Amino acid sequence: MFDANCLKLMFVAGSQDFYHISGGKNDRINALLDTLESALQSKITAFQFRQKGDLALQDPVKIKQLALECQKLCQKYGAPFIVNDEVQLALELKADGVHVGQEDMAIEEVVTLCQKRLFIGLSVNTLEQALKARHLDAVAYLGVGPIFPTPSKKDAKQVVGVELLKKIKDSGVKKPLIAIGGINTDNASKLREYGGIAVISAIAQAKDKALAIEKLLNHA
Repeated sequence: MFDANCLKLMFVAGSQDFYHISGGKNDRINALLDTLESALQSKITAFQFRQKGDLALQDPVKIKQLALECQKLCQKYGAPFIVNDEVQLALELKADGVHVGQEDMAIEEVVTLCQKRLFIGLSVNTLEQALKARHLDAVAYLGVGPIFPTPSKKDAKQVVGVELLKKIKDSGVKKPLIAIGGINTDNASKLREYGGIAVISAIAQAKDKALAIEKLLNHA
């Protein structure tokens, strides 16, 4: 079941987000798992597994294996486990949710495949996209961004700013919103009134992860 409170502070990550760790692929995998566990201990409210980019794992077997390890950690701490883009993987793992973008599978197809077995989050980067999605009952929440410039997504869209969150809220869209893109401990407080926040590097690259999460939760 979807609870909008899980959007308060969502950690989004894959092994590729630990490119600052010296060593190879296995070191990045271990860094992800260690960081996820400490983030869960510090009370992130959800985790989204996202393998994307040059440094991401390419082998589907290894991706599934890593996703499963992340899922087990989420279950241990009682936080929702969400898979980014990979609808089939989300269904196989019986994930809590799946998050899809505008360029991924058509949202109607995602809804049909999921058949209410897991909740669906949809990325939007324009007011038109948000208005189009507001009548889709199966879509639990909308991810809005990138709000600020972001180093974590090489394919990131043009920055939409806090203005888009405001426009979506003002337009009467009732779905819960989660902001993503360049959010950190310095700017998170600007987003509080609009909904939840999703972060990648603000946790993945924080020197003191527990402190970063505490600050982000206070802002959120």
